[in-house]
Amino acid sequence: MKRKAQSFEDIPRMADEVAQLMASRFGGAQRGERPPLHLMLRRRGGALPARLRPKAAHLAEADRLSRQPRIARQLPLRRLSREHAALVAHLRPLGELSRWQGRALGFAASIALGLVALAGVALWIMVKRGLL
Repeated sequence: MKRKAQSFEDIPRMADEVAQLMASRFGGAQRGERPPLHLMLRRRGGALPARLRPKAAHLAEADRLSRQPRIARQLPLRRLSREHAALVAHLRPLGELSRWQGRALGFAASIALGLVALAGVALWIMVKRGLL
């Protein structure tokens, strides 16, 4: 959601987007589950930087209040849009594919390091026994 919130009806969409980005980046949601933002904050809110936690909590509270139209009209849409933009900017840079590639690269690097260490030990044993 690139545009700013025009009305209180946009707030649930913003909160859902942040919750889905948190679930994809930090985990905390089962397959097929779409937990609300307040639940994602309880599960994985500690993974957010300290400067973003209050923004996420404010957006979750606004999501809860947006179900009551009289109160929702009083919510600061400009502030909520800025908070949403900050959260999305932090959560979006790495997509699901990039995270998967990073995990695969880390796994391959650990296997390569293990093979190098094994070769070093094998060479050391061969030198000690006089085979080389």
